[in-house]
Amino acid sequence: MPEYALELSEAELLRYRMMAEAALATEREMWAAAGVVEGATVADVGCGPGAMSVVLAGVVGPSGRVLAVDREPQARDAANAAAERAGAANVTVLAGEAQDTGLEPASVDVVMMRHVLAHNGGLEEAIVGHAAGLVRPGGSVYLVDIDGSAVRIRPPEPDVEDLTDRYFQLHATEGNDLSVGLRLDELLAGAGLEVLDFRGAYQIISLPPGLRPPSWAATGAMVAAGLATPDDVDRWGTALDRLDRADQRPTVFAPSFIAYGRRPL
Repeated sequence: MPEYALELSEAELLRYRMMAEAALATEREMWAAAGVVEGATVADVGCGPGAMSVVLAGVVGPSGRVLAVDREPQARDAANAAAERAGAANVTVLAGEAQDTGLEPASVDVVMMRHVLAHNGGLEEAIVGHAAGLVRPGGSVYLVDIDGSAVRIRPPEPDVEDLTDRYFQLHATEGNDLSVGLRLDELLAGAGLEVLDFRGAYQIISLPPGLRPPSWAATGAMVAAGLATPDDVDRWGTALDRLDRADQRPTVFAPSFIAYGRRPL
């Protein structure tokens, strides 16, 4: 299992909220096809600070439930706070691992996992297999993940690119597959699910000032692992501050893959 958790700074929380809002805008039809509808019970596995759990709670409504599962206490605290701020009384935050959530088998309509598999190298099959056992017959497992090797930023910023390269090195030391999005359909099929949709697209994001990439939240872990020095972190921070002040907003091109599969009746 990875030896670090992303630090949940205000910038990181902002990134999670932006991702959740973008997902609602672009994936709503796929959610409905997978069973994320009013009255459904959805397990948000690897919920992080709960931004997506709150959005899902609004979709399933008061008659539905969202079970937000994360192993990190800091993330669970943030998820509870997010649900409370949003008045999302139908969100329950639980401690659990992605491959061992503690949820009852065949107890939910949909398991959703977003950017979980890329952080759990070597456990991908176990995680998806566990998720497949959590959904009721006819229920779905809904996966979202990346191909990190194809992420680009324009205009180029050498110091930010160096930060990204070190972040990939950190994942490599953990045995993580940052291109796991390319095989989401294989993982679903291997878990005995019928693959109903598998698609990918570039997300094109104009970075607002103050937003930070996930690599920035892992700088402490990079230093601890000997992959960076405090001077590196200062240099990367200066580069990101420089981008904040740029008249031309930087654009990130990031490939994202979505797949969902249904448990046979």
